[in-house]
Amino acid sequence: MKELPYTPKAVIGRREMVALPALGLTLCCKADTGARTSALHAEDIEAFEEEGHLWVSFTTRSGGPSTAPHVYRMHLHDRRRVTSSNGQAEWRYVIRTPMQLGGLEMMVELSLADRRSMRHPMLLGRRALRRLLVAPGTAFLHGEP
Repeated sequence: MKELPYTPKAVIGRREMVALPALGLTLCCKADTGARTSALHAEDIEAFEEEGHLWVSFTTRSGGPSTAPHVYRMHLHDRRRVTSSNGQAEWRYVIRTPMQLGGLEMMVELSLADRRSMRHPMLLGRRALRRLLVAPGTAFLHGEP
């Protein structure tokens, strides 16, 4: 067997609880090694310019459709063409924010997408998983929901 080219920071399960402290959210996310970019559930997404800077406003719910909505205004980090799991390509707005997973803290880029029909409000893609190992047969290795 070939050696890993790096020492992993942690082993995570296929689902983990993460905190997005800048947004005041704690939510369940799914590790998806097939996705390049991570995604956060968002509704009412609007980009705008203010004093020469690009911003995006959006609404999200941390616990599904029955929970209270949270409305945010954040700096727009990027706009990317993303191919969804059903093969449809679309342009999405991307924000950059700190994320805590267990004892780890890292910056993540999150594309904003309507995930209300999905089981998890957040998806961790390969860029966020770069120095982590995923144990697909386990869940919540860094804390129960």
